[in-house]
Amino acid sequence: MPQRQNAIITGSSRGIGRAIAERLGAGGNNVVVNYKSNVEAANAVVETIERAGGKAAALQADVSNPQEVHQLFEAADALYGRPNIVVHCAGITRFMSIAKATNDDYNAVFDTNTKSTFATLREASNRVTDNGRIVVISSGAAVSTRPHSGLYAASKAASDQLVRIVAQEVASRSITVNSVLPGPTHTETIAATVPADKLAAIAAEIPLGRLGEPADIADIVAFLASEQSRWITGQTIHAGGGMF
Repeated sequence: MPQRQNAIITGSSRGIGRAIAERLGAGGNNVVVNYKSNVEAANAVVETIERAGGKAAALQADVSNPQEVHQLFEAADALYGRPNIVVHCAGITRFMSIAKATNDDYNAVFDTNTKSTFATLREASNRVTDNGRIVVISSGAAVSTRPHSGLYAASKAASDQLVRIVAQEVASRSITVNSVLPGPTHTETIAATVPADKLAAIAAEIPLGRLGEPADIADIVAFLASEQSRWITGQTIHAGGGMF
Protein backbone atom coordinates (compact mmCIF):
# COMPACT_ATOMS: atom_id res chain seq x y z
CA MET A 1 0.00 0.00 0.00
CA PRO A 2 1.20 3.57 -0.67
CA GLN A 3 2.67 5.32 2.35
CA ARG A 4 0.26 7.65 4.12
CA GLN A 5 1.23 11.30 3.58
CA ASN A 6 0.70 14.23 5.94
CA ALA A 7 -1.02 17.19 4.30
CA ILE A 8 -1.89 20.69 5.52
CA ILE A 9 -4.45 22.63 3.47
CA THR A 10 -5.14 26.21 4.50
CA GLY A 11 -8.59 27.64 3.90
CA SER A 12 -10.09 24.21 3.40
CA SER A 13 -13.50 24.38 5.07
CA ARG A 14 -15.27 25.31 1.82
CA GLY A 15 -14.94 25.86 -1.91
CA ILE A 16 -11.75 24.92 -3.71
CA GLY A 17 -9.90 24.26 -0.45
CA ARG A 18 -12.55 21.80 0.67
CA ALA A 19 -12.38 19.94 -2.64
CA ILE A 20 -8.60 19.70 -2.32
CA ALA A 21 -8.76 18.44 1.25
CA GLU A 22 -11.33 15.79 0.33
CA ARG A 23 -9.39 14.75 -2.78
CA LEU A 24 -6.14 14.30 -0.86
CA GLY A 25 -7.96 12.65 2.04
CA ALA A 26 -9.56 10.16 -0.33
CA GLY A 27 -6.06 8.94 -1.10
CA GLY A 28 -5.73 7.73 2.49
CA ASN A 29 -3.63 10.64 3.75
CA ASN A 30 -3.59 12.49 7.06
CA VAL A 31 -5.16 15.88 6.36
CA VAL A 32 -5.19 19.04 8.45
CA VAL A 33 -8.31 21.02 7.52
CA ASN A 34 -7.61 24.66 8.34
CA TYR A 35 -10.46 27.08 8.92
CA LYS A 36 -10.74 30.66 10.14
CA SER A 37 -14.16 30.77 11.79
CA ASN A 38 -16.61 28.11 10.51
CA VAL A 39 -15.81 25.09 12.64
CA GLU A 40 -19.02 23.29 11.59
CA ALA A 41 -18.01 23.40 7.93
CA ALA A 42 -14.48 22.24 8.78
CA ASN A 43 -15.81 19.33 10.82
CA ALA A 44 -18.02 18.31 7.89
CA VAL A 45 -14.90 18.11 5.70
CA VAL A 46 -13.18 15.99 8.35
CA GLU A 47 -16.13 13.60 8.43
CA THR A 48 -16.11 13.26 4.64
CA ILE A 49 -12.39 12.49 4.60
CA GLU A 50 -12.67 9.90 7.35
CA ARG A 51 -15.58 8.17 5.63
CA ALA A 52 -13.34 7.85 2.57
CA GLY A 53 -10.60 6.14 4.56
CA GLY A 54 -8.32 9.06 5.38
CA LYS A 55 -7.57 10.70 8.70
CA ALA A 56 -8.28 14.37 9.32
CA ALA A 57 -8.42 17.07 11.96
CA ALA A 58 -9.85 20.59 11.86
CA LEU A 59 -7.45 23.27 13.13
CA GLN A 60 -8.36 26.93 13.48
CA ALA A 61 -5.98 29.67 12.35
CA ASP A 62 -6.26 33.07 10.71
CA VAL A 63 -3.48 32.70 8.15
CA SER A 64 -3.24 36.46 7.60
CA ASN A 65 -1.49 36.41 11.01
CA PRO A 66 2.01 34.87 10.74
CA GLN A 67 2.00 33.85 14.39
CA GLU A 68 -1.19 31.85 13.87
CA VAL A 69 0.35 30.21 10.79
CA HIS A 70 3.28 29.15 12.96
CA GLN A 71 0.91 27.77 15.59
CA LEU A 72 -1.04 25.91 12.89
CA PHE A 73 2.10 24.13 11.71
CA GLU A 74 3.14 23.38 15.30
CA ALA A 75 -0.26 21.82 16.01
CA ALA A 76 -0.21 19.83 12.77
CA ASP A 77 3.26 18.53 13.59
CA ALA A 78 2.07 17.39 17.02
CA LEU A 79 -0.84 15.52 15.41
CA TYR A 80 0.79 13.81 12.45
CA GLY A 81 4.47 14.73 12.27
CA ARG A 82 6.21 16.77 9.60
CA PRO A 83 4.12 17.53 6.52
CA ASN A 84 4.85 15.96 3.15
CA ILE A 85 2.32 18.19 1.39
CA VAL A 86 1.31 21.80 2.03
CA VAL A 87 -1.42 23.47 -0.02
CA HIS A 88 -2.11 27.15 0.61
CA CYS A 89 -5.65 27.94 -0.48
CA ALA A 90 -6.82 30.64 1.92
CA GLY A 91 -7.60 34.02 0.39
CA ILE A 92 -10.18 36.69 -0.25
CA THR A 93 -11.53 38.45 -3.30
CA ARG A 94 -12.25 42.17 -3.27
CA PHE A 95 -12.99 44.08 -6.47
CA MET A 96 -12.97 47.87 -6.85
CA SER A 97 -11.20 50.52 -8.86
CA ILE A 98 -7.81 51.68 -7.66
CA ALA A 99 -9.29 55.17 -7.39
CA LYS A 100 -11.88 53.96 -4.87
CA ALA A 101 -9.67 51.54 -2.90
CA THR A 102 -8.82 52.53 0.66
CA ASN A 103 -5.75 51.76 2.74
CA ASP A 104 -7.90 49.30 4.70
CA ASP A 105 -8.85 47.53 1.45
CA TYR A 106 -5.20 47.25 0.51
CA ASN A 107 -4.21 45.89 3.92
CA ALA A 108 -7.06 43.36 3.98
CA VAL A 109 -6.28 41.99 0.51
CA PHE A 110 -2.51 41.84 0.87
CA ASP A 111 -2.58 40.50 4.44
CA THR A 112 -4.97 37.70 3.52
CA ASN A 113 -3.55 36.84 0.09
CA THR A 114 0.12 37.79 0.10
CA LYS A 115 1.29 37.93 3.71
CA SER A 116 -0.44 34.59 4.31
CA THR A 117 1.41 33.09 1.33
CA PHE A 118 4.71 34.40 2.67
CA ALA A 119 4.03 33.02 6.16
CA THR A 120 2.86 29.64 4.84
CA LEU A 121 5.81 29.29 2.46
CA ARG A 122 8.21 30.21 5.25
CA GLU A 123 6.82 27.53 7.54
CA ALA A 124 6.62 24.98 4.72
CA SER A 125 10.21 25.67 3.65
CA ASN A 126 11.42 24.81 7.14
CA ARG A 127 9.14 21.85 7.81
CA VAL A 128 8.20 19.94 4.65
CA THR A 129 10.05 16.66 4.30
CA ASP A 130 12.57 16.06 1.54
CA ASN A 131 10.76 15.15 -1.71
CA GLY A 132 7.74 17.06 -0.42
CA ARG A 133 5.20 19.10 -2.34
CA ILE A 134 4.07 22.71 -1.84
CA VAL A 135 1.19 24.16 -3.87
CA VAL A 136 -0.27 27.67 -3.72
CA ILE A 137 -3.72 28.45 -5.12
CA SER A 138 -3.39 31.73 -6.99
CA SER A 139 -5.77 33.15 -9.61
CA GLY A 140 -5.99 33.80 -13.32
CA ALA A 141 -6.48 37.43 -12.28
CA ALA A 142 -2.72 37.54 -11.62
CA VAL A 143 -2.07 37.52 -15.37
CA SER A 144 -5.04 39.62 -16.52
CA THR A 145 -5.75 43.35 -16.58
CA ARG A 146 -9.47 43.49 -15.93
CA PRO A 147 -10.79 46.73 -14.42
CA HIS A 148 -11.54 46.67 -10.68
CA SER A 149 -9.28 43.68 -10.05
CA GLY A 150 -6.09 45.64 -9.29
CA LEU A 151 -5.62 44.88 -5.59
CA TYR A 152 -6.64 41.24 -5.92
CA ALA A 153 -4.58 40.68 -9.07
CA ALA A 154 -1.48 42.32 -7.60
CA SER A 155 -1.74 40.32 -4.37
CA LYS A 156 -1.89 37.08 -6.32
CA ALA A 157 0.92 38.07 -8.71
CA ALA A 158 3.15 38.78 -5.71
CA SER A 159 2.30 35.36 -4.30
CA ASP A 160 3.27 33.71 -7.59
CA GLN A 161 6.66 35.40 -7.46
CA LEU A 162 7.20 34.07 -3.94
CA VAL A 163 6.41 30.59 -5.28
CA ARG A 164 9.01 30.88 -8.04
CA ILE A 165 11.72 32.03 -5.61
CA VAL A 166 10.96 29.44 -2.92
CA ALA A 167 11.04 26.72 -5.59
CA GLN A 168 14.68 27.62 -6.20
CA GLU A 169 15.50 27.79 -2.50
CA VAL A 170 14.23 24.29 -1.61
CA ALA A 171 15.11 22.51 -4.85
CA SER A 172 18.22 20.89 -3.36
CA ARG A 173 15.90 18.85 -1.12
CA SER A 174 13.79 17.69 -4.11
CA ILE A 175 10.81 19.69 -2.84
CA THR A 176 8.62 21.06 -5.62
CA VAL A 177 6.74 24.35 -5.32
CA ASN A 178 4.08 25.41 -7.81
CA SER A 179 1.03 27.63 -8.02
CA VAL A 180 -2.30 26.91 -9.68
CA LEU A 181 -4.23 29.78 -11.30
CA PRO A 182 -7.96 28.97 -11.42
CA GLY A 183 -10.29 30.93 -13.63
CA PRO A 184 -13.93 31.57 -12.65
CA THR A 185 -14.93 28.60 -10.51
CA HIS A 186 -18.38 27.55 -9.35
CA THR A 187 -18.02 27.81 -5.57
CA GLU A 188 -20.60 28.58 -2.88
CA THR A 189 -19.37 32.17 -2.74
CA ILE A 190 -19.71 32.91 -6.44
CA ALA A 191 -23.12 31.22 -6.58
CA ALA A 192 -24.36 33.34 -3.67
CA THR A 193 -22.98 36.67 -4.88
CA VAL A 194 -23.17 36.61 -8.69
CA PRO A 195 -26.56 36.57 -10.48
CA ALA A 196 -27.25 33.56 -12.67
CA ASP A 197 -27.31 35.60 -15.89
CA LYS A 198 -23.89 37.05 -15.06
CA LEU A 199 -22.53 33.57 -14.38
CA ALA A 200 -23.84 32.43 -17.74
CA ALA A 201 -22.10 35.37 -19.44
CA ILE A 202 -18.82 34.53 -17.69
CA ALA A 203 -19.13 30.88 -18.72
CA ALA A 204 -19.64 31.98 -22.33
CA GLU A 205 -16.22 33.69 -22.25
CA ILE A 206 -14.47 30.45 -21.30
CA PRO A 207 -13.28 28.47 -24.34
CA LEU A 208 -14.22 25.14 -22.77
CA GLY A 209 -17.75 26.46 -22.32
CA ARG A 210 -18.41 26.29 -18.60
CA LEU A 211 -17.31 27.55 -15.21
CA GLY A 212 -14.66 25.55 -13.46
CA GLU A 213 -15.65 23.26 -10.62
CA PRO A 214 -13.67 22.90 -7.36
CA ALA A 215 -13.00 19.27 -8.32
CA ASP A 216 -11.23 20.45 -11.51
CA ILE A 217 -8.71 22.33 -9.39
CA ALA A 218 -8.47 19.57 -6.80
CA ASP A 219 -7.45 17.04 -9.45
CA ILE A 220 -4.64 19.33 -10.64
CA VAL A 221 -3.43 19.82 -7.07
CA ALA A 222 -3.54 16.07 -6.46
CA PHE A 223 -1.24 15.60 -9.44
CA LEU A 224 1.13 18.33 -8.24
CA ALA A 225 1.15 16.70 -4.80
CA SER A 226 2.08 13.32 -6.25
CA GLU A 227 5.33 11.61 -7.21
CA GLN A 228 4.31 11.92 -10.87
CA SER A 229 4.91 15.71 -10.70
CA ARG A 230 8.49 15.37 -9.45
CA TRP A 231 9.98 17.19 -12.49
CA ILE A 232 7.69 20.23 -12.30
CA THR A 233 8.65 23.11 -10.01
CA GLY A 234 8.54 26.88 -9.95
CA GLN A 235 5.60 26.89 -12.35
CA THR A 236 2.29 28.74 -12.53
CA ILE A 237 -0.24 26.24 -13.83
CA HIS A 238 -3.15 27.91 -15.63
CA ALA A 239 -6.47 26.23 -14.85
CA GLY A 240 -9.17 28.41 -16.34
CA GLY A 241 -10.56 26.34 -19.18
CA GLY A 242 -8.53 28.39 -21.63
CA MET A 243 -9.70 31.77 -20.34
CA PHE A 244 -6.26 32.80 -19.05
